[in-house]
Amino acid sequence: GDGGKAIGPLQIHRSCWLDVRKADEKYEDCYDLEYSLRVFERYMARYAKPSRLGRAVTDVDRARIWNGGPNGYKKDCTIPYANKIKKVLD
Repeated sequence: GDGGKAIGPLQIHRSCWLDVRKADEKYEDCYDLEYSLRVFERYMARYAKPSRLGRAVTDVDRARIWNGGPNGYKKDCTIPYANKIKKVLD
């Protein structure tokens, strides 16, 4: 849905990866599922936290942040993605 701008099994954009990468890691590492999951965990640790949201963080919040960036939990455009995730979680 992004014209091939994201890579790997979790569809990670370079800007997301740049936010949480560590020394000696390469963007191409995102093609590996285990590495992609670590990127996701780091991103959530940075942006999906109660001190940012002002309340407890939900899985829907995490989905919206992953889909729409640090403030994705506030963006209407992330609601369809969040609804897909809710169906899977339910």
